[in-house]
Amino acid sequence: MEKTFTFDYAHHDSLKNLHAADRELVAAARAACATAYAPISHFRVGTAARLASGHIVTASNQESSASPAGVCAERALLYHHQANHLHDPIEAIAIASDPDTSEVYPCGICRQVLADTEERQGRPIRVVMSGRDSATVVGSSYDLLPFRFKL
Repeated sequence: MEKTFTFDYAHHDSLKNLHAADRELVAAARAACATAYAPISHFRVGTAARLASGHIVTASNQESSASPAGVCAERALLYHHQANHLHDPIEAIAIASDPDTSEVYPCGICRQVLADTEERQGRPIRVVMSGRDSATVVGSSYDLLPFRFKL
């Protein structure tokens, strides 16, 4: 049996076209890039999540000489959220990078952890993937990983 998977997304050629709340989240993610530890790749990634309470939490990637012991910004944020804000669900997450010449997208492991978090909290997580001048937005992390592991 043949099946088709489709999903909706929004692409913004200018960050000015994002909703104000998403622009604020992208700005927080960009600021979080400054806390990244990336002596190997020199690719700093920051994330910011808006929780249901309106609180914004941030994180950044952390590399290690004992590669692959480092952790992506998205997972650093999601694990921090699980440990410290469990009962305050994530509504949206923004991802930014430095350098920011193109939009930055979550790796496969981060896509799975995003889907796990979304399933656990029982509500979608909007994902805003930004670059210097543009952003792509999906309404659910499930859109990024249609064939995900399910616990």
